[in-house]
Amino acid sequence: MRVITRTVWILSLVSLFTDMASEMLYPVMPIYLKEIGFSILLIGILEGFAEATAGLSKSYFGKLSDVSGKRLPFVRLGYLLSAVSKPMMAVFVYPLWIFFSRTMDRLGKGIRTGARDAMLSDEATPETKGQVFGLHRAMDTLGAVLGPVLALLYLYFFPQNYKSLFFLAFIPGLIAIGFTFLIKDGKKDKDNKIEPQVVSFFSFVHYWKAGAPAYKKLVIGLLIFTLINSSDVFLLLKAKESGLNDTAVIAVYVFYNLVYAIAAYPLGKLSDIIGFKRVLIFGLIVFATVYAGMALSSELYQFYGLFFLYGIYAAATEGVARAWISNISNKKDTATALGTFTGFQSICTMAASALAGWIWLDFGAQATFLFSSGVALMVVLYILFVVPSHSNKTERALKLN
Repeated sequence: MRVITRTVWILSLVSLFTDMASEMLYPVMPIYLKEIGFSILLIGILEGFAEATAGLSKSYFGKLSDVSGKRLPFVRLGYLLSAVSKPMMAVFVYPLWIFFSRTMDRLGKGIRTGARDAMLSDEATPETKGQVFGLHRAMDTLGAVLGPVLALLYLYFFPQNYKSLFFLAFIPGLIAIGFTFLIKDGKKDKDNKIEPQVVSFFSFVHYWKAGAPAYKKLVIGLLIFTLINSSDVFLLLKAKESGLNDTAVIAVYVFYNLVYAIAAYPLGKLSDIIGFKRVLIFGLIVFATVYAGMALSSELYQFYGLFFLYGIYAAATEGVARAWISNISNKKDTATALGTFTGFQSICTMAASALAGWIWLDFGAQATFLFSSGVALMVVLYILFVVPSHSNKTERALKLN
């Protein structure tokens, strides 16, 4: 039996091209927004509002996907909105239009995430989900490597031509949408008919109340960790303050994504063999090591070593966490379970960056990284002793019952 099916490959390619489009704009987005008149405060409000839209909508559209029994329409519409939003940001420069365009991009992410992850889950068995989610994360992150590289090449030949880059980013977005037409929606389970029901925008609250204890315990641990896992911008800012120039900072960020892309599939496969819990704990310990190192490092070679480890951490946690959640969730609620987790995760990520900014401002960069490192080790102990440890086969049995 093939572990990586045609649908998994296509969804992974869709994510690769979508992330390539998004990450092409990553190095220039703040510069472009400042150039058209956005203040730092307004940029912060814009990003916060956009991320809140994505976070709050993930569970709702995940539940809608579960109730309708359909995945592909949500996946296709979500990627379409994200692709179209790229050139829209270059058409008009009015703040309200920019807010609308950026929010459309994040809404697209909210619409597609739960349904896409559920499709990936449906393509795997409980014994192979680490590999499936690992490959998807690897391809998605490869896009995060190619995007900034293409942007840097373009800006080398056409300096400060930021507007054209937004139109250019539409091309990989269109390719991603084209790939979605090669996917077929899964067949409905005739023996498990879903009664029509009204879906509340706050369905994540209802799902959380009715969620299984194992699901709640795992998600609580992951969300506590998310609260101290602030934006990667803080890592790049630390590297910048330590004397690295702009090119070196972008290079180290690309290096991190490359390591992440290479390591995601092997670590996902390892989690299928030794269990999700062990690989996830390993990843969190690596994270704590990286953040402690960030507090004490100042040399270029040290940053490359730390960003290498940071790529290993991401590869050992991102896909593995989603695979674990999908294995302890009922199949008919997979998109809701994943959407609820990623929705709460988005909200906690916003709070994490605010918390990190406050600690940095009042106590300095060193305190920020040491605090995150310490809490990450506490989460390791929580997952080790509180979250139930099941083999993948045991999780399958629990899910079917």
